Amino acid sequence: MMLERLCSVTDIPDGEARRFDLGALRIAVVHIGDDFYAIGDRCSHADVSLAEGEVDPVARTVECAKHGSCFSVETGEPNSLPATKAVPTYELRVDDGDLYVEVH
Repeated sequence: MMLERLCSVTDIPDGEARRFDLGALRIAVVHIGDDFYAIGDRCSHADVSLAEGEVDPVARTVECAKHGSCFSVETGEPNSLPATKAVPTYELRVDDGDLYVEVH
């Protein structure tokens, strides 16, 4: 397991998502209130960046901008069609104002 620095916590506005590329790994980091979530950035239905979609802070989901599937930022599970497969989730850590993701 390795920790990779992604950005400062202030780089992602509340209610938004940002994409990070770590080699072949694409991660969407979502900021909701005091919480940050890291999920796979590729929609499981089509190869579309989830970080470009709309964040719902109440439902804690991010919507795929192409076909409208919503994914839980907590579990990666889709809650609407056409996506039927979950996207991966990743452990995030905040250290001294910076966000780090655990990669294996």
